[in-house]
Amino acid sequence: MSTSLPDKPRSLLRRYLVAGYAVFIIYASLTPFTGWEEQGLEFWAVLTSPLGLTYTGFDALSNLLAYFPFGLLLALTFRTYFGNAASVLLATLAAVSLSVAMEYLQMYLPMRTSSNADILSNSCGSLCGGLLAVSIKRRAWFVRVTQWRIGLFRQGNGVDFGLALVMLWMFAQINPSLPMLGNVFITEPAYRMFIASPPEPFSPWESLAVALNLLMVGTLLLTLLRTRRHVAVGLMLMLGIVALVKFIAAALLLKSWALLLWLNSEAILGIVIGLLLITGAAWLPPPRLIWATALAALSYVILANWVLDSGTPSAAMRLYHWHFGHLRNYNGLSHTVSLVFPLLLGGYLWWARASYKQERE
Repeated sequence: MSTSLPDKPRSLLRRYLVAGYAVFIIYASLTPFTGWEEQGLEFWAVLTSPLGLTYTGFDALSNLLAYFPFGLLLALTFRTYFGNAASVLLATLAAVSLSVAMEYLQMYLPMRTSSNADILSNSCGSLCGGLLAVSIKRRAWFVRVTQWRIGLFRQGNGVDFGLALVMLWMFAQINPSLPMLGNVFITEPAYRMFIASPPEPFSPWESLAVALNLLMVGTLLLTLLRTRRHVAVGLMLMLGIVALVKFIAAALLLKSWALLLWLNSEAILGIVIGLLLITGAAWLPPPRLIWATALAALSYVILANWVLDSGTPSAAMRLYHWHFGHLRNYNGLSHTVSLVFPLLLGGYLWWARASYKQERE
């Protein structure tokens, strides 16, 4: 069954998600962004080399899955302006263009390898994502979900950007080598808790970082939702999803003794404090709520960058029982996102403040 959406201002959420996902791909493809040099390679030779020369099934699957959401988001965005066939074609061409650009730039990074098989896998992933997008775009359930989102959240400047920030925040939290809502990487010395060794001392600063992290996203939801009482349900749903995905990722990726290290006492205390602070913030009028969110973001930046030592993403690799470079890239990406999120939140708050001023006028 299919239907159509009523006429309404076009949402910018998909465009923000497309832009954000493109940045993710660039980061994962070109990190660590150092050691650029000419290696005497010809890109045409890379494109015409035998497929699968040094390629594995894992490489093919990971590249296909990496570009599948990108093709999906691109096709959903293009479908607003074009028909099904044109949307799939444009989405695939855009994704392939980015893939080709990344493979070309990787020729200048000694730590990376350019491959035509990567381009083929990425193309298949984006094509599959595009085909799925046009198949669900007019489905009744998809339209109902879209209408539910429109009715649940405020309309105004920056709301779509705020929703994209919520999704970005959730992406940064599902890393199993980080404590629940924390930013300090778990490292192998934590293994001493399972043998006859003194336990690591409790860190109140880490609890405070968790509380501020939760307060940031909680107050962000307070500025986005039409009805503030929905924040409690939204937060519980988000925390439940993060915990579930984090547990599944830990079960699949981490060594058995590290399965539940992400749920430590600092994280639990920080979540409780964060929920109490959000309850108090819910009573603030919009202007003061924006200032409270900005203060929480500033405090988190200071704490994460100048008080806590978060370690290096590579140090957490000892927790994993498989050591593909994709995981190192993901650790670095999630760590970067957690540090950049407060700055992006500041940009949203400036936007939201202008919107509240317009509403009062």
